[in-house]
Amino acid sequence: MEEMNTLKKVLRSYEAYYNVNRDTAKLPFVAEAVFRSHDEQFFLMRSVKLGEAESNEYVFFATSDHLDVGELREFDEAAWSEGLARVKPHSNHRNTDITLVILGNTVTAEAFALVPQLQHYKSYRFGFQGWSHYRLIVLEESSGRMAYNRQGQSLKKLFSNIFQ
Repeated sequence: MEEMNTLKKVLRSYEAYYNVNRDTAKLPFVAEAVFRSHDEQFFLMRSVKLGEAESNEYVFFATSDHLDVGELREFDEAAWSEGLARVKPHSNHRNTDITLVILGNTVTAEAFALVPQLQHYKSYRFGFQGWSHYRLIVLEESSGRMAYNRQGQSLKKLFSNIFQ
């Protein structure tokens, strides 16, 4: 029950800026969130376009009663492959980031140790058509501990506020 309350808090924090999908998320995920941004720059009038950029982020949420290394790897592979399948690189594509948030009631020490090592990156046409970064954060609800990879460090402040 506590796991569902924490998941609701996390999803509520994303709803302000993301389109959150709780009903038809792809398994093994319990919810997904999508953020899209399209920016254009003009010189004096709209007909003189200097440039445009498109940014996307796909966030996948997973829950586990007892997260171990095998399940962590399964979530990691599923999030990265599903996120990459949604990327549509083109000349105005800046980035598409993929984020995985795992809420576990308990997390093994081995799984916590593996989290910082799970890093992915992909560039499209040597970066001329953008790139994809991977953020990962694992939260242990029973203790309030969290682990994250290098890119996921930016999520630390958001999730520490949720657990207070």
